[in-house]
Amino acid sequence: MEARVHPKQRGAPSNPLHRLRLTDRPWVTRAGSAAASEPCAGRRVAHSAAAERALGPGGAARQGEAAALPRMKRRDFSLEQLREFDGARNPRILLAVNGKVFDVTKGSKFYGPEGPYGIFAGRDASRGLATFCLDKDALRDEYDDLSDLNAVQMESVREWEMQFKEKYDYVGRLLKPGEEPSEYTDEEDTKDHTKQE
Repeated sequence: MEARVHPKQRGAPSNPLHRLRLTDRPWVTRAGSAAASEPCAGRRVAHSAAAERALGPGGAARQGEAAALPRMKRRDFSLEQLREFDGARNPRILLAVNGKVFDVTKGSKFYGPEGPYGIFAGRDASRGLATFCLDKDALRDEYDDLSDLNAVQMESVREWEMQFKEKYDYVGRLLKPGEEPSEYTDEEDTKDHTKQE
């Protein structure tokens, strides 16, 4: 069974991710899916781990650049602090999904300033991933509690969170306004990084 793809994705040769089948994303193939219920004026998310592998050469060089940066110590971020890590102002690229911040620097081919998902760099990507939208309208300048998303969209956010946990380093939480950051011990930080390797 071939997955349904948003009409703006069809025939978009400029982004090879749009040519891939999305059968590993069940909400894309169902009628009444998140993509169908939430209009998006911009490009749609059509990304998966398989899509990253399918893009092939060049990824190894970027991973080498990312490897030159030391692992980031565990810490929490406000939205303002997160924005500094957009790959342009700072070579490290962070993004948040469902209140968790991930270091996606090794995926700079996708999340860097020139990447197809660069719009998410230094931002909370939850709404954009939940609604399959790569438009600036999917990003909020203030903390987004996602309370207006439907059940299918929230399930999508949780699945993206799991995908990011498997592939990238978790570096901390995205703080709600007025929330104090946690103090992490070196032991917690080391244990977490060892577990991911």
